[in-house]
Amino acid sequence: MMMVNVMYPESEGARFDLDYYMKTHMPLVASHGVDLGLEGYWVVRGVGAPGGGKPAYRVMATLRVSSLEGFGKGMARHGKEIMGDIANFTDITPVIQFSEYVE
Repeated sequence: MMMVNVMYPESEGARFDLDYYMKTHMPLVASHGVDLGLEGYWVVRGVGAPGGGKPAYRVMATLRVSSLEGFGKGMARHGKEIMGDIANFTDITPVIQFSEYVE
């Protein structure tokens, strides 16, 4: 299983509108799901770290995709729209990583 992890680092004073992200941005991503090879996704919100510290990431989304090649082709078609929407909910630059599920 291939995954695309989109992680928004915690940053003091940074803006992140979780309501917009969940109700507008993620549905936007899902609307292009066929082209992206999207098989599903989940979103988690960081709430803390061991010892009571702040989380490393404010929000993390994991997109399960059929292939990284297919995802790349879909992003070539829709990436400008998807990435352009980021400014509507945050001023944090996301960290993007491709991952593979290991059993």
